Amino acid sequence: MEFIRQAEGPLKDKRRLRWACRRGMLELDVLFAPFVEEAYDDLPEHEKAVFRRLITCDDPDLFAWFMGHQQCPDPELAAMVAFMLSRVKV
Repeated sequence: MEFIRQAEGPLKDKRRLRWACRRGMLELDVLFAPFVEEAYDDLPEHEKAVFRRLITCDDPDLFAWFMGHQQCPDPELAAMVAFMLSRVKV
């Protein structure tokens, strides 16, 4: 029984993360959803924390950063934006 509870922890966290990545803007959804599925689990813990912080930002800011209209003022978040954009398949 304890093993089942331990295994559920990350799943619940991943489900919450997927839900938080649903932004309501197609341009952001196509960046965040694949990233969570394909790359998030391979990130070091520090970068996972940066990503979780990134998804708490407002959609207009995220849109501006990802579309290159503005530079993100936070260096860690800016690095995560650049990393995510480098993984986008055109």
